Amino acid sequence: MGGGHHHHNPEADPKADQDLESMRKARTPLAFRDNCGHLLVKLNECRRETLFNPHKCGHERHTYEECGYYSYLQRVEAKKQEKRIRSEEAQD
Repeated sequence: MGGGHHHHNPEADPKADQDLESMRKARTPLAFRDNCGHLLVKLNECRRETLFNPHKCGHERHTYEECGYYSYLQRVEAKKQEKRIRSEEAQD
């Protein structure tokens, strides 16, 4: 079992500057054109190439899900900073 053996995958970093044209061409739904949309395009290409075989595209799926997690962590940290700043302003 263990745990804590996870290594950071730079490929899974969320990107704010997305290629919206490539997502449009790949027919990515608007709801998924977020900071990890570039990885979803690759994942869906792999899925189509392998006829949606559930035993394929594991790396692409993991990278996409990891990106979503990193994006979540960034939002949590931004909210903490926002609360800290508001608290400091209220004390002044």
